[in-house]
Amino acid sequence: MSFSWYFSKKIGLGKASKNQLSRTIIRIGQVAVAIGIIVALVTLSTGIGARKEIKQKLADFNGHITIRPYSSNLSYNSDSINLPKEYYPNFPLEEIEHIQAIATKSGIIRTEDAFDGVLFKGVDSNYDIERFDKFLSKGKFPDFKSDQTSDEVVVSQKIANNFYLDIDSTFVMVFVDEHQFNSKPVYRKFKIAGIYTTDISQFDDLYILGDIRQVQKLNQWGDQQVGGFELFAKDIEADFNVLKGSVNDIIGYDLVAESATDIFADIEDWINIFDMNIFVILFLMLIVVIINMVMILLILILERTHAIGILKTLGANNWQVQKIFVNYAVFIMLPGMLAGNIIAIGLLLAQQHWGIIQLPPENYYIDKAPVFLSWSMVFWVNVCSILISAVVLLIPSLLIQRISPTRALKIG
Repeated sequence: MSFSWYFSKKIGLGKASKNQLSRTIIRIGQVAVAIGIIVALVTLSTGIGARKEIKQKLADFNGHITIRPYSSNLSYNSDSINLPKEYYPNFPLEEIEHIQAIATKSGIIRTEDAFDGVLFKGVDSNYDIERFDKFLSKGKFPDFKSDQTSDEVVVSQKIANNFYLDIDSTFVMVFVDEHQFNSKPVYRKFKIAGIYTTDISQFDDLYILGDIRQVQKLNQWGDQQVGGFELFAKDIEADFNVLKGSVNDIIGYDLVAESATDIFADIEDWINIFDMNIFVILFLMLIVVIINMVMILLILILERTHAIGILKTLGANNWQVQKIFVNYAVFIMLPGMLAGNIIAIGLLLAQQHWGIIQLPPENYYIDKAPVFLSWSMVFWVNVCSILISAVVLLIPSLLIQRISPTRALKIG
């Protein structure tokens, strides 16, 4: 054990200073450290949790990667893709765990009291119902495995509220063929089997999910024609730009693959704000903690000027004495860090289990503050706090070099 570490441990574990001011300053510093750890862990956990949950919602509803014909452009109405394809229903990429066929058709819901434009999203029997179940608030997802075309659909809670609809309610949609001039409108009657909520307005305001065969009939397609594909990756944190490139290499020149973050770029930009917020908050809290610890160290050095003189007289060099006080300051941090970790983890676990803090979904796309709690994150927050503080505290410890043993002993 080195001399500096041994001596600083003796001071740190020994009796506290009799100076009331220094004891108060030390307690304030420990409280600042505890608050810094709490803010850092809560900020990282909720920030990362929000990013993950919103990205997962986008992917679960619309796929991580979407394949569509080039000719579709930005139209809500799908152009056709002919089956079979060598990559459907088993996509030849290890990173892709599921692929499902879809087709979309814009239309108008019409009731006696109101009407509004919506998007009918047709899915087939290969649709991943389990992935969608988390969004269902009422009813069930229709079964499209029958040979008969189903008239059952799933609508959002917002659409249901706008038209005073509920489970087992029926409504009429009006479709018009945009490719034919003066084409007659086509009416279809649907029955609500389920109601969903995603808290993402781009979905809740627009989408109705039903049988893909409805779209095929409306577009006069055969049963081997679909409008596109939704692909789901195994890892939500995968680099979708790289994955998208790999998918484009497989699907051919007449189709294009887009990631969920490409399609909903505004939401992706909003998600990226979390990264900036996390950085700013962590930086500010680190500055506050460092300022408090620097103040504590300076007080400790001035309070123990006599002891510094004795140590130098006995042969300790400046670097050894500096390490003693830096180590001592770190010892002072430890109770604050322990308290901060216990409080932060307790708060995060409470939020994770009971969802105490609610959020307005129209602003945040989620209805409660999400929590991503990782023990590796907790470990690195604490280790980095100690290392950064120790390095920064070396600067005020340079004051020790200016303390002369002769003068210090006379003062003592």
